Amino acid sequence: MAPMTTPGEEMHALVKRLYPLCRSITGDGVRATLDIVGEYIPLQVHEVPTGTQVLDWTVPQEWNIRDAYVADAAGNRVVDFAASSLHVLGYSVPVSATMPLAELRAHLHTLPDHPGWVPYRTSYYEPEWGFCLAQETLDALPEGEYEVCVDSTLADGHLTYAEHVVPGQVPDEVIVSCHVCHPSLANDNLAGIAVATFLARALAEETPYYTYRFIFAPGTIGAITWLARNAERVDRVKHGLVLACAGDRGSLTYKQSKRGDAEIDRVMRHVLDASERPHHVREFTPYGYDERQFCSPGFNLGVGSLSRTPYAGYPEYHTSADNPDFVSPEAMADTLAVCREAFAVLDRNRRYVNLSPYGEPQLGRRGLYDSLGGRSDAKQAEMAMLWVLSLSDGEHSLLDVAERSGLPFDAVAAAAGALHGAGLIKA
Repeated sequence: MAPMTTPGEEMHALVKRLYPLCRSITGDGVRATLDIVGEYIPLQVHEVPTGTQVLDWTVPQEWNIRDAYVADAAGNRVVDFAASSLHVLGYSVPVSATMPLAELRAHLHTLPDHPGWVPYRTSYYEPEWGFCLAQETLDALPEGEYEVCVDSTLADGHLTYAEHVVPGQVPDEVIVSCHVCHPSLANDNLAGIAVATFLARALAEETPYYTYRFIFAPGTIGAITWLARNAERVDRVKHGLVLACAGDRGSLTYKQSKRGDAEIDRVMRHVLDASERPHHVREFTPYGYDERQFCSPGFNLGVGSLSRTPYAGYPEYHTSADNPDFVSPEAMADTLAVCREAFAVLDRNRRYVNLSPYGEPQLGRRGLYDSLGGRSDAKQAEMAMLWVLSLSDGEHSLLDVAERSGLPFDAVAAAAGALHGAGLIKA
């Protein structure tokens, strides 16, 4: 019998499968990526035509590429798109020419500080072409003539994004967003795609309170497009989380929403602190991933961002060194676990009203003390009931109770469930 794989191993396998695809903010690479994700969870795919006005932006032309290379005089490909999608400047316009190395150098991008790595570079909104290569490769090129080919198209088409919805008990939504525009970069952001996909699968096996909407979209322009197309119903979004850089071996980092006191901010801080995982909590800045679109002044949604080592915080960021070996099954599994823990708190974080507020109600005759008999945590459970009764004034949430009492949220939620079942509190 073959050994069973863990969720972390399955996520890592998904990263490896997606890694070779050439993604950008539009094009067939995005569609191919969503096709694969669609094998794991059902997706509703949206195609938005070039030229569509989306807030202050316009959907750009669609970019697709078939081949690209730099060849020496003998016809040897010294830079080859077929070897890695990182070798081509993203959104490169077509070119077919022969030129000397001196002229070609202006179109070559390297990382002198990491001579063996290939950088990731793009030119989405300015017509340009170029190649990315290792500095050591460039240093080895002799002077002379080189054939340059970028076999690409930049034409009217569509911007593609997808959604997956896990229905909840209420229509209020939690959005989970990840970007699908980066090519062969495993941590940024294939790990985010993988964690989002397996988080959706896990939630679908439960009966969540909130409705969870997963958004797989290209960075910046994709989130802006989603917001423009959902502006009239965005008030349903009560909480949100952007997933990025979710698979490296660094400690978890939570970047708060612009509000700073949004419920998702409090929940993430509580879960990370209670878990005793090494972690960092950072204030919001208007630079980073798509949390800055969701938190823009006109929307000001309670959307934070969860990563491990933040963007640009590790040398491998936006380079060929961000490969499947850079991410680990264990790290992705840990990121997934934190998301599940946080959403479990979010889903149960209610405000209750004590229906017997004059004096302490008699718990024994309602069987509430009897239910604790023999439990090793009986004292904790009893204290949780007393705290919930004390703070069930319609103003304090269960998270408030947990933080003020110092009790685990799970114990507080269990106490609230018992008290609600006995008719002593109501939501």
